Amino acid sequence: MIACMPIEHRYADTDACARDLADGLGPHLRIAAPLGLGKPHGLLNALYRLVAADTGRSMRLYTALSLTRPQPMPGLEQRFLGPFLERHFGADAVDPHYALDQARGALPANVEVHEFYLQSGALLRSASAQRSYISQNYTHVARDLALQDINLLVQLVARREGPDGVHYSLSCNPDLTLDLLRRLQSSGRPRPLCVAVVHPELPYLGGDAEVAEAYFDVELRPATSPPLFALPRSPVGLAEYALGLHASALVRDGGCLQIGIGALSDALVKALLLRQHDNTRWRQALAALDPAGATRVLAEQQGGLAPFEAGLYGASEMVMDGFMHLQRGGILKRRSWDNLALERAAAAGRLNPATPGGHYLRGAFFLGSRELYAWLAATEAADPDAIDMCAVSNVNQLYGEHQALAMLQRRGARFFNTCMMATVLGAAVSDTLEDGAVVSGVGGQYNFVAMAHELPDARSALLLRATRESRGGIGSNIRWNYGQTTIARHLRDIVVTEYGIADLRGKSDGECVEAMLSIADARFLDALCAQAKAHGKLAADFVVPEAWRRHRPEHLHEALAPLRHEGVLPAFPFGSDFTEVEQRLLPALEWLKACSGHWRGRWRLLGAVVRPGDVVDGESEALARMGLDAPASWSGRAQRRLLQTALRRQR
Repeated sequence: MIACMPIEHRYADTDACARDLADGLGPHLRIAAPLGLGKPHGLLNALYRLVAADTGRSMRLYTALSLTRPQPMPGLEQRFLGPFLERHFGADAVDPHYALDQARGALPANVEVHEFYLQSGALLRSASAQRSYISQNYTHVARDLALQDINLLVQLVARREGPDGVHYSLSCNPDLTLDLLRRLQSSGRPRPLCVAVVHPELPYLGGDAEVAEAYFDVELRPATSPPLFALPRSPVGLAEYALGLHASALVRDGGCLQIGIGALSDALVKALLLRQHDNTRWRQALAALDPAGATRVLAEQQGGLAPFEAGLYGASEMVMDGFMHLQRGGILKRRSWDNLALERAAAAGRLNPATPGGHYLRGAFFLGSRELYAWLAATEAADPDAIDMCAVSNVNQLYGEHQALAMLQRRGARFFNTCMMATVLGAAVSDTLEDGAVVSGVGGQYNFVAMAHELPDARSALLLRATRESRGGIGSNIRWNYGQTTIARHLRDIVVTEYGIADLRGKSDGECVEAMLSIADARFLDALCAQAKAHGKLAADFVVPEAWRRHRPEHLHEALAPLRHEGVLPAFPFGSDFTEVEQRLLPALEWLKACSGHWRGRWRLLGAVVRPGDVVDGESEALARMGLDAPASWSGRAQRRLLQTALRRQR
């Protein structure tokens, strides 16, 4: 343990704990904190205040995914998000102050923040964040961090007292803490001072995530704790559903599943549940999307069309809401033991041949809704072996003493990850723009793509929307080439868009180009073909099949709109954090945002501002929710007219 002055073992006062840590460890703090949910914002904020106020001190923080509440822009965005954010996150929510300052370019000179994964898109304009970003595979973080002379590790934990004393659960973040401290111990390097910050709402999970009291040097148990950060649930559009339906046909019964987060993953989970519980309707949806049957053929080779009998085993660095819904739906149920789990279950008397044992879900960190956190706690209480939260090295790679068991656990694995763009030669862009600006990070994506090539019957599937909206209009996410890539083309495997599946494994460059063209948006086919031909990667006499020219949004709508109207593909498949009025406002506000990005849209909006309009049926509640039922200012009246235009357009 590194310490210069006496530090108490237990604290209830966050500021007192921070002062003692800063004084005891000396003027230069080198702090490691977990990514995402496991960061103790209160303690980090107190340390940050101390350092920012004293130029004789310095602070270097190593972490990732510093979660902050959205900062809405003035105008309609503030009117919509302001009340929602206060309701969803709570009045007592606490943001990491260093992250807010970094986003607005206001970090003091004596503070450095190094992250290996950024909150997606939040720090594109932060010069210090872009300079301080460290590009790493998730499994290499502990290795590299061990060389940084960390003198303080802080972590949010759950606490439990029992007959054998106090134990802590690393709960949401055993991912890097376990790997870092083991690596430091094996190398003989000094161990940092480790501070457990107890949060009463954090689920207590056992197994690898559980550690003895002596694992930490200091316990901080504040009198009050801010609510846990909970992600709002996003709407799922018809394009996302189309993509999810295609991807769900790749999943093999009895196999292993890894999924990410966001609308694409929600669509995949909903499609898997539809395959399980309404198989006829699921097949009809696939047939409507893919009249030629290409997805069906690939499903028969690589996935399946029937409901799941054996079920799936989950192995995902991130545990999110989708796994909860799959378990409740009877899909996530294939169990596996490992040696350590067997030993612990035997010691606890839980090895009963008459009841199922082992875990059906292994993860390195969790993040999601409050419903997910409650489900994790309830599952641990009712079925302690079901969920195995462990070090990221046990999830994202196959090497080490558990390699043989890991390969058995992950048989038939399907690793689903999202990316921003892909090239026609099979490379993927997931974290960085062409000019080098970092959007998010590599995280574990490379790990799972590489693992899919190591396992004998595994596949990596990268999911992406075929197009994106930009200030210039609509652009293709399937490109001829791109200046930055996350996944090299020699690791190409499966790519899925709303228009179908491209199986690229083992294909020649020419075959790869054709497969990628088959899932591109039709508006960009001719340009992509011309580029590929100009570079000799596509035969000069190649002709785009007419079926591919149907790959347009209107045809997706034609195929899936009936299911949307019937409630089979709802905008919020797993419930919404928005009220019914807010759900009506969301597409209207999105349309306004899209219009403001190009001159034709701005001209249309200008016309709406100068033309007053009376309130029609269905608008009163929406205007009242936005505080625009009786605007007194010219600005308020202009916003009202804009919103009315958007609402009527949506109708």
